[in-house]
Amino acid sequence: MTITSLTAKPIKIALCIVLGVVLLLIAVFTTKAHTVYFGYAIRKVPIYQVQTTEKVCALTFDAAWGADKTQGILDILKEKNVGGTFFLVGFWSEKYGDMIKKIDEQGIEIGTHSNTHPKMSTLNETQIRNELMISIKYITDITGKPVTLFRPPFGDYNDRLINVCDSMGLKAIQWTVDTLDWKGISGAEINSRVRQGLCPGAIVLMHNNSDHVLDALPEMIDYILGQGYKIVNLSQMLYASDYVIDNNGIQIKN
Repeated sequence: MTITSLTAKPIKIALCIVLGVVLLLIAVFTTKAHTVYFGYAIRKVPIYQVQTTEKVCALTFDAAWGADKTQGILDILKEKNVGGTFFLVGFWSEKYGDMIKKIDEQGIEIGTHSNTHPKMSTLNETQIRNELMISIKYITDITGKPVTLFRPPFGDYNDRLINVCDSMGLKAIQWTVDTLDWKGISGAEINSRVRQGLCPGAIVLMHNNSDHVLDALPEMIDYILGQGYKIVNLSQMLYASDYVIDNNGIQIKN
């Protein structure tokens, strides 16, 4: 009988592979929020959805150009007794300070959507900080409240952006349901997209001055409430700490 012995070299290689896998698993499961494993690289992602068994969702409105429908949105949210979250661009905030005050006084949450609405992944760290700090100052000068949420313009992000957000105490937010309201689609089409995508922990993306947001919103809210959901300010749905974000952007409580 012939006995084939393993040489030291293959054994060392095998041990190195095992050690590498163990170290990677430790890194993945002990890392801070936003860090997930994609094949051979570790990258960071914003929050697209919250993992929860509670039937709760958040309606969000990006504001960059125009404000004619903003009061109408506030009136509907108030009439239906539901929450909402506005993400404001700095040049919008500078022009519509009176609207910021009304949004805040109604108890609706306000986050930043940058200062000049650039593609944030093209900026260096200093430029990113300036975009965030300037836009936040417009809001806090009026509300006196901290800003903790940021939505990247165009949904565009990279690790550098998320790292800066982390360092500034901001949660980067994307969306679960894109209503595509900015394309000018009808209220019925907007609501169809919401019905298809509604789920516990969903974040719905709309725009404060889209053509048919006021047509869609009352029916949308009635449908969501009719399904047994609560509609809250986004921060009321998010986990404040002790969470991870998986590779689909789902925020999961540890």
